[in-house]
Amino acid sequence: MARYVGSVCRQCRREGAKLYLKGDRCYSDKCSFSRRSYAPGQQGQKQARKKVSEYGIQLREKQKARRIYGILERQFRSYFEKADRQKGITGENLLVMLERRLDNVVFRLGFASSRTQARQLVRHGHFMVDGHRVDIPSYLVKPGNVIQVREASKESPLVKEAIEVLATKTVPAWLELSAPDAAGKVVRFPTREEIDVPIQEHFIVELYSR
Repeated sequence: MARYVGSVCRQCRREGAKLYLKGDRCYSDKCSFSRRSYAPGQQGQKQARKKVSEYGIQLREKQKARRIYGILERQFRSYFEKADRQKGITGENLLVMLERRLDNVVFRLGFASSRTQARQLVRHGHFMVDGHRVDIPSYLVKPGNVIQVREASKESPLVKEAIEVLATKTVPAWLELSAPDAAGKVVRFPTREEIDVPIQEHFIVELYSR
């Protein structure tokens, strides 16, 4: 599957907001966005002064959501179509679905410092869902699912480092973490108030409804 391999710091600068794509580095003085918050490229500083159209605002919001969750356009559109068919508010349905991705849940539980790292760990088969090994980052969890580190993976440097600091992690109310067992449980689906991403989802709905 195709994936973005360029600088993720450029993505934050393009969206004009910190997307926290590099984990702990985003909170340090090394963060590129803190030093250069304007768009990348020779015309980056000039673009900040340009008036953005309604379509431009909607597009940027969609791109921001895609980049935060690390999803390409075709898959993102598929999520939107599924969310639109569900009962309730389409924009909220979309965000809840994105939060249910296994790579995002692994990140939310504190097993990885970023969604990118979580996606890599899942792809390498380090996690089980209800006792079964799952290596698909887009796997959608549901209430009652237990996500646990495989026993054979606990000696992996990245996983081992994460497990050592699990006890200090705070997880969202819709998840439950058992640090001693290196496991987490999905208690329920998240509410919109519990999804702390800087996204105005109604712009995405407006964009796809054109």
